[in-house]
Amino acid sequence: MIERDDSRALSARVEEQLSSSIRILIADDFEDWRRQVHLLVQTRPEWLVIAEASDGSEALQKAKELKPDVVLLDIGLPKLNGIGAARRIRQLSPSSKIVFLSQNNDLDIVRAALSTGALGYVCKTDARSELLPAVDAVLRGKQYVSSSLNYEFTDTLGEKAPCRHEVLFYSDDAVLLDTVTRFIAAALKAGNAAIVLATPSHRDSLLQRLKAGGVDTNGALQKGTYISLDAADTLSTIMVNGLPDPVLFFRGIGDLIKAAAKAAKSEQPQVVVFGEAVALLHAEGKADAAIRFEQLGNDLGKTHEVNILCAYPLSSFHEEEDKNVFQSICAEHSAVYSQ
Repeated sequence: MIERDDSRALSARVEEQLSSSIRILIADDFEDWRRQVHLLVQTRPEWLVIAEASDGSEALQKAKELKPDVVLLDIGLPKLNGIGAARRIRQLSPSSKIVFLSQNNDLDIVRAALSTGALGYVCKTDARSELLPAVDAVLRGKQYVSSSLNYEFTDTLGEKAPCRHEVLFYSDDAVLLDTVTRFIAAALKAGNAAIVLATPSHRDSLLQRLKAGGVDTNGALQKGTYISLDAADTLSTIMVNGLPDPVLFFRGIGDLIKAAAKAAKSEQPQVVVFGEAVALLHAEGKADAAIRFEQLGNDLGKTHEVNILCAYPLSSFHEEEDKNVFQSICAEHSAVYSQ
């Protein structure tokens, strides 16, 4: 009887500790680093590490099951990267505060990470001095970014026109080329910039149509306001383990957008992007990768003045078999057209 009472008392103390503690999930693929973070967290008696995860999928599952108060999340996680995991965690455990803990110090990556709804971003090199203050801040609902990044919060909190991220499901190449020609020509004639990531045949046909419509494509190419690249080649630079890597995506596509915007002559330059890399992924049976690419495109629109047009051939979708994929693709866009 005494042993049973002791057991009940112990259980009660454990439950009391769990209910009064700040419950933390650590997600990083390096065990030694997780151990270091764990030791840092332990310096606060009221904080409790309730679980660890070594990849994005595991982090998502544990966040769903345990509903932690704080998730310390690396970006370069296997299986599901940190940016993708953060987006899903925000859906499955909306009360969890997310702090990215990453070695990446690229400001485009920081903006993309915070655009998921995360409140904190700490560079691993600053963890000893800034991780605990970051967690304190996000628990109060405040944003926190490592001081070494010289990050301006107005970049993400200031008002800006919403990005247009539209999709065209086309019946034949004539429909595609007519639509894309109007899209690109309007931007270039207004003094803005345009980026095309397409198949070689579509790039060539588009260039001919733009010239026929009176667009100075030679001048735009020389100035850098018109950038035309092979979609497959571009994909090869940003794919890791069958999925687009967010760091490579924002570094590659983000740098293209910055360069195009800098070359544009309008007072408030805007960049339009036409891409069919997503259609190539879908055609290869990589629907998850295509949807992930679309999601990263949405994140891109939160950090750059950019409007995006994607395109898929209607013939690549089969009614029942691809119904869910079709709906998921549509859900990632601000407007959907079918011609």
